[in-house]
Amino acid sequence: MEWGTSIEFAPVILMFKNPDRVFCVRTAMGAANALINEFPTDDGEEFLLAIKLCVDVVEGKADPEQLRAAIIRAADEAGVTAIAVLN
Repeated sequence: MEWGTSIEFAPVILMFKNPDRVFCVRTAMGAANALINEFPTDDGEEFLLAIKLCVDVVEGKADPEQLRAAIIRAADEAGVTAIAVLN
């Protein structure tokens, strides 16, 4: 599997302190982009687990829902508001 492959999960909306920084994450690539480029910290346990799960999902070693849950936990850890959208 490749990074460009669409592995979708129910969306998670990430709202940062700056109101212009709102992201809707629903793929492993989108999650990796938000985590690496937008998160205010990059050294928390949940952050690192979410990064690992991005790779694992793309490689087919983890379920996309595991990544979704990890993003929500990483957001909580970093003080980022995460709104879990249900389909």
